[in-house]
Amino acid sequence: MTALAAGQLNEHLQSHFVHAVIFDIDGTLLQSAPVDDALYRASVVAVLGSVRFRPALSDYDFVTDSGILLQVLDDNSIKLNPGHELEIKAHFVEALSSHIGENGPFKEVPGAKKMLDSFRASDVHSVAIATGGWLDTALLKLKSANFDLTRFPLATSDDSFERTEIMQLALSRLGSEFHSITYYGDGPWDRDACLTLGWNFVAVGAALGGIDSYIGLGNS
Repeated sequence: MTALAAGQLNEHLQSHFVHAVIFDIDGTLLQSAPVDDALYRASVVAVLGSVRFRPALSDYDFVTDSGILLQVLDDNSIKLNPGHELEIKAHFVEALSSHIGENGPFKEVPGAKKMLDSFRASDVHSVAIATGGWLDTALLKLKSANFDLTRFPLATSDDSFERTEIMQLALSRLGSEFHSITYYGDGPWDRDACLTLGWNFVAVGAALGGIDSYIGLGNS
């Protein structure tokens, strides 16, 4: 076997043992979920007026910013208007910016940045982020906590209102075939999406009895 052929074979074999690792944001990388939910709801009310929300996020079929909005409109018999989403997004960005200005940046889940860095430095892992949040608010929150986003593909609720589609898009943006796919998330909707897709799931946070820190976990 020539050196070139051996190199190509080795590259082919390595590609079959690369592990995809995908992270949610709120409650998974950042300690931001309660504030994010409260300001999202306030932004919806600011634009649409007094509307009825379902008691819990898990009561929605599509737990994403776009998906919840679609169901809020339907639940309140409000005709879909593309301008509504744009106004709510703008108000949401402003509300989050004000919160950061008054309270400081969102805190990372302990060890989250180092965990991402360790995966990024690994030859056998490929990392992306998939969130049910909108792009502008996701970037705002992550940048406030000094996450380096330059090398992580990101899929958001601007791409789809369905969480499984967002997750699949994040995976596709990694651009390869993988030996395994693991998703880190904090909500039952994350767990359910992984069951649907056949992905491995790592629970983060108390709601699912998951990890509360990445410190000491490494990238195994």
